[in-house]
Amino acid sequence: MPQVLFAFDNVSFGYVPGQPVFNKLSFKIYSGETVALLGANGSGKSTLLKMMSGLIFPQQGIFKAYGQEINEQRMEDDAFSQKYHLKVGYIFQNSEVQLFTTRVWDEIAYGPLQMGFTTKVVKQRVEDVLEMLQLENLRDRSPHRLSGGEKKKVAIASVLVLNPEVLILDEPTSGLDPKTEKWLVELLLKLNLKGRTIIVSTHNLELAHVLTTRSLVLAESHELVCDGLTEEIVENHELLTAVNLIDEYSHIHGNIEHIHRYTHG
Repeated sequence: MPQVLFAFDNVSFGYVPGQPVFNKLSFKIYSGETVALLGANGSGKSTLLKMMSGLIFPQQGIFKAYGQEINEQRMEDDAFSQKYHLKVGYIFQNSEVQLFTTRVWDEIAYGPLQMGFTTKVVKQRVEDVLEMLQLENLRDRSPHRLSGGEKKKVAIASVLVLNPEVLILDEPTSGLDPKTEKWLVELLLKLNLKGRTIIVSTHNLELAHVLTTRSLVLAESHELVCDGLTEEIVENHELLTAVNLIDEYSHIHGNIEHIHRYTHG
């Protein structure tokens, strides 16, 4: 029986009083799953990921991870927080947010050094990740002088070096060229085969279909409106139109009616 990693019980959150980002969400995510959070911009996907990552906390309801309630008081315990962030890795949509050193090698080493790993262990981990992601040629480069795809790879490396059990990614393919996007999808699928739980927020239906088996659909009304198999959800055009993930119009070519669908990418 898979372990329950994250459990939401009637969780609500809003940055501004009276304006919920999401409202009374209840669901569970299990170890080893690949899960997509689907929804239009403003539906609460990124905020929900931040909550799973222990960066923000419910205003109402209960959020549990690994069977323990996660709240501000608990995450202020440095030992607990450190252990949590070793298990749960978060990769921001904008890689610039995660990059702040002057050398790629130092960027990747920063996390394990802060976690108290020995210099020997840090060196080995960084070298292993550089090799795994084929970043050896970037080791002495400044992260801020890299291309968008290279920055994304370094940001991912800086999380993978901690060997987390869960990888949480916010719009992971945003701004990536097709080659880097293919590389990322293949990497995440390989990591899942090795037991990692993968959770992504996206409005890219093709990415969700290729990468995940389960999807949670958030409506613009700030509610969870569907939880099911990704392959079925991406074919549910009525649902996708209702949550503003696709537009749809029809016109006639001769005697044949065609429907054109556009994803918000």
